Amino acid sequence: MEHPENSAEFGGLTVNSGVGPVSIVNPYLKRGRFARRQLTAGDYVEGILRGDVSVLGQAVTLVESTNPAHQAIAQEVIEKCLPHSGKSIRVGISGVPGAGKSTSIDEFGIHVLKEHGGRLAVLAIDPSSERTKGSILGDKTRMEKLSVHPDSFIRPSPSAGSLGGVARKTRETIILCEAAGFDKIFVETVGVGQSETACHSMVDFFLLIQLAGTGDELQGIKRGIMEMADGIVINKCDGNNVDKCQLAATQFRNALQLFPKPESGWEPKVLTYSGFYALGIKEIWDMIYEYIDFVKKNGYFEFRRAEQSKYWMYESINEQLRNNFYQNPTIADLLKAAEKSVLEGQRSSFVAAKQLLDSYFALLH
Repeated sequence: MEHPENSAEFGGLTVNSGVGPVSIVNPYLKRGRFARRQLTAGDYVEGILRGDVSVLGQAVTLVESTNPAHQAIAQEVIEKCLPHSGKSIRVGISGVPGAGKSTSIDEFGIHVLKEHGGRLAVLAIDPSSERTKGSILGDKTRMEKLSVHPDSFIRPSPSAGSLGGVARKTRETIILCEAAGFDKIFVETVGVGQSETACHSMVDFFLLIQLAGTGDELQGIKRGIMEMADGIVINKCDGNNVDKCQLAATQFRNALQLFPKPESGWEPKVLTYSGFYALGIKEIWDMIYEYIDFVKKNGYFEFRRAEQSKYWMYESINEQLRNNFYQNPTIADLLKAAEKSVLEGQRSSFVAAKQLLDSYFALLH
């Protein structure tokens, strides 16, 4: 006896698939035959160490997921990949929107792959891209050469979540990329602000891209960002803009003289270039490699890497505590009441916060 759900009539003929409901498009197609097999942590690690970009992309998706089951697998993969990481040069690239970062990254990447070989991964810290739609990595067509280069891997960060969470996922992605054989990592960030601090905490060299001819070049540039920069480069130094770029470079060099000498002992340089015409790119990479050699010789390179690892340990603790606090169902109920009392002026913000924390710690005992 045939089961109705296993058969269908086509032109007077009854076709039986034999395994559940037939496809109305193709009655001969057995459902589930082509279902993708769920990879294990071992599968991910094996694929990553093999340099498989497809598996690497799937692993990064796991890292970005908020699903607890995905996170458990992701952390196991990261732990197993950790011994195979750390052998890359990590370069942070930042600058105000409109500075030409996408074109510059395209030219930087092609140059370094051509001149130094290896593989390049481009990652992004851009927690606001969902709102602005302005992430350069949201549109790979703006990096025409790298997006089709066989030795490059371009990956934007998730736009949801806190900046700290996005940055942590980016750092974990760096570990996976290094294990997959990418020996050059670009970490790109949009805007000038807190995201630069996060970027600086995971790279070896921090490059700040600036523009000339926009008024006072130093106005609005925070001292903290300037102090973080290991090199400042002024883009669009071509045509009628050359003199303006040279003047801006002098202004930045003078400003850097006022800052304390960096802990690394390196004196930040200011260079000009044209991303559009690919002029001055070699000089920028000569500067970066000169810096890497300099800090490796004086021991700052390893010291900095160790400090960054310690920093992210504490950041992970802070993020985990924050998530546990807000995801606690009891605290979620108390939060609503506390918020109401604060808005009505019955309690101060500080008292309400202390009482909530006291309640949270009481639940732990």
